[in-house]
Amino acid sequence: MKGLGIVVLRMALAAVFIAHGANKLFGAFGGPGIGTGGLTNTADFIAHLGLTPPFPLAVLVGLAELLGGALLVIGWFTRWVSIALIITTGIAVWKVHLPSGFFLNWTGASGVGQGMEFSVVLIGALACLALSGGGDFSIDGRRELTSARRAAGRARLRGKV
Repeated sequence: MKGLGIVVLRMALAAVFIAHGANKLFGAFGGPGIGTGGLTNTADFIAHLGLTPPFPLAVLVGLAELLGGALLVIGWFTRWVSIALIITTGIAVWKVHLPSGFFLNWTGASGVGQGMEFSVVLIGALACLALSGGGDFSIDGRRELTSARRAAGRARLRGKV
């Protein structure tokens, strides 16, 4: 059962990042913050934040979130994907959420942004994956198991076991 905890964490994070990446790239799922989504609106939002060049950054962030989420589903390059998503989420905290404080805007008050509360949870969960890897039920875990078996086989051939 221990290995299933990492799977649940990977799937939850993957759902969040796939949804956000699809919104940034294609306008899927609607949602506030970046208008109706899509590359043009995402690029406009990035330009509004003062980051340049806005369109390539919109593509980069959208692809990082969409493809990173997909890679988390299968557990491939989990540590590297987690680090990349920590960086993108950290930049979002710095440029978007930090000025609004810690807490989310639960009341929906106009003119008040969303705080960094949710992003901090995402970064913490991604850090767990970056430190632990994809777990037993992942491509990464399968590759680690296979390489460990090969090393054990070589040790047996050398008479070290």
